[in-house]
Amino acid sequence: MSEKSSKRWAWVRRILNWACFILVPVFLYMLLHNMDWAEVWHGLRRYRWVTLALGAAIALASYGVFSAFDLIGKRYTGHSVPNSQVLQIAFVCYAFNLNLSSWIGGIALRYRLYGKRGVKVSTVTRILSLGLVTNWSGYLLLGGALFALGLPPLPASVELGSVGLRLIGAAMLVTVVAYLLACGYSKKRSWRVKGHDINLPSFSMALVQVTGGMLNWALMGGLMYLLLPQGVSYPSVLAILLISSIAGVIAHIPAGLGVLEAVFITLLHGQYGKGALLAALIAYRALYFLLPLAIACIGYLLLERRALAQALPSHPETQPPPAEQQEQQRPV
Repeated sequence: MSEKSSKRWAWVRRILNWACFILVPVFLYMLLHNMDWAEVWHGLRRYRWVTLALGAAIALASYGVFSAFDLIGKRYTGHSVPNSQVLQIAFVCYAFNLNLSSWIGGIALRYRLYGKRGVKVSTVTRILSLGLVTNWSGYLLLGGALFALGLPPLPASVELGSVGLRLIGAAMLVTVVAYLLACGYSKKRSWRVKGHDINLPSFSMALVQVTGGMLNWALMGGLMYLLLPQGVSYPSVLAILLISSIAGVIAHIPAGLGVLEAVFITLLHGQYGKGALLAALIAYRALYFLLPLAIACIGYLLLERRALAQALPSHPETQPPPAEQQEQQRPV
């Protein structure tokens, strides 16, 4: 791509991002301006503590699977950071990533925390890249299957889009199958792109990637399904969540704030009242975004403290004097 084309594309992306920042709040206001907030409060109060506890367990299980992506990255790169610390680093990074932005959690924190443990920048880049492929390969297979089957059912106002959604689903399935076949049968296993080595994982590792990615998205859909009132099937709820997630990525809004709500209210307002929907979405945000972020803040402080404690002995000026010097320094 030429420099001129790159600049033009950069401007197009900026315009689209600003359009999303403006249009999403406006669209959300149009959906919610007549909201019955008493109904929302009633919807929140109907949750029993058992439901919320189960929801928290599902959310943390999803983050556990998410964090395990970095264990696949460890196997892929061969670095020596202990598994327990890998899981802690990944949990913190993914929680900050989902809530604040990929630049903070996915990139800055990951380079900082791995770098303090002696992992090279190029290795961290490979871990990050493999995690992205793991997440989105699972998305492609799970979402592709659901979209190709005609899920979610679309309202009459956008029903013509169902054919396009099926075609998108088929293309997603072809993409992930092509990735698996490349990992299993490609004779050329590595490429060098702009100074970075790209190595295809083994077929077995690619299968683990796709399975892990699917499981993580399935758990996210399970949490939303748990919080919604009965009426819509789990596959439909999962398909809507997948649509809202990609919309949030395109909009570049941290945590998909407003995008998640707009998509769910648009596609499910015929099945549920707006108040019940918004209550479920508020509970989902509390359990899947805010709870892990609170845990991640504590985890980040512990990781920094551990890294500092491990670094101190390596500096001679911080080490205590030898026993002979201590004897000599004692007052007579």
